Amino acid sequence: MEKLRILAVDDNSISLAAIEQELKKEYEVIPVNSGSRALQYLRREKPDLILLDIQMAQKDGIETLREIREMEKCKEIPVIMLTSKQDKTSVVETSKLGIYDYILKPFQGEDLHKRIDRVLKA
Repeated sequence: MEKLRILAVDDNSISLAAIEQELKKEYEVIPVNSGSRALQYLRREKPDLILLDIQMAQKDGIETLREIREMEKCKEIPVIMLTSKQDKTSVVETSKLGIYDYILKPFQGEDLHKRIDRVLKA
């Protein structure tokens, strides 16, 4: 059976490696380290889920998400935001753009799996 694909977007390489390590047994993880790279990937491919960090240099997660939602074929892709700050504004902002969930960093592997399962196996 083909693994579901998760696009993981985070400009922190340690965080990205942790996500990949945690999920690679169960999913095909495509790690990219910037919002721009994520958008380039999405022009060619359509993953089953996007894990998107809010705080990134150059193009942050909110801006990236806004652009993803403007792409016709990507409107329906479930997005889970990753954030290290308890910033209600960002969460509210991203909720308006149709996120499915958000995870606080540093995350627990089990929590990450639970949230992803809830979205993908719903």
